[in-house]
Parts: sequence; structure tokens; C-alpha cells
Amino acid sequence: MFVQMKKIVVTEGNAEQVINRFGGKGIIEKQEGFIDSTVMVKKSRRGDEEVIVMIRWEAEEFWKKWEKSEEHIAGHKANLGKPKPEYIVSSEGGLYEVKAVKNAVQQQI
Repeated sequence: MFVQMKKIVVTEGNAEQVINRFGGKGIIEKQEGFIDSTVMVKKSRRGDEEVIVMIRWEAEEFWKKWEKSEEHIAGHKANLGKPKPEYIVSSEGGLYEVKAVKNAVQQQI
């Protein structure tokens, strides 16, 4: 399994903007090898909000295929030259190869 992680820090009250962008329907879920996408918001009382987007793929080659796809490139070209939204404080990402997974043990009744 292969995972793409994005950490996006936004100004207070704007996490919903990122949630809507990455949590709504799109074309990525139709891509071969796509497993799922999870959007999480760090619990905090006040101040900037941290949103984590985790996208899981069956293997790295499926992610690479998506990155090079016409649909993905077109989406980025549509925003080319546009300034990033003012509410975004910072953004960073990483790529991870999954080495171990634990699942819940199902108890017999």
C-alpha cells in the first residue's frame, strides 16, 4: 500500500474550506488503485487549524499513474497563476510506503 499525506494549516475558522475541497466528490475515486481518502482536523481550542489529508493507493505505481493523468494535470492547470487562498498559512506533503497494518480482532460470540 502507498499513502500520500498532505498537511494544510489554515487560519482559524477555515478548515471547512479544505474539508470541502478534499472531502467532496471528485474524479480521484474513479482512478485505478485508489483505496480511499481521509480528511482529518487536529483538535485545537483556538488559532490556526491543521487539516491532514491521507490518500491511500494499492501501490505506488497507481499513484504515479494518477499524478501523470490528464484529469489530474488539468485540475492543476486550472489553478495555474491563481494566488493561493489567503486563509492557507502553510502546506506540505509526503509520500509513504506502508510497511505494517493492524486490524481489529473480531471476537466470536
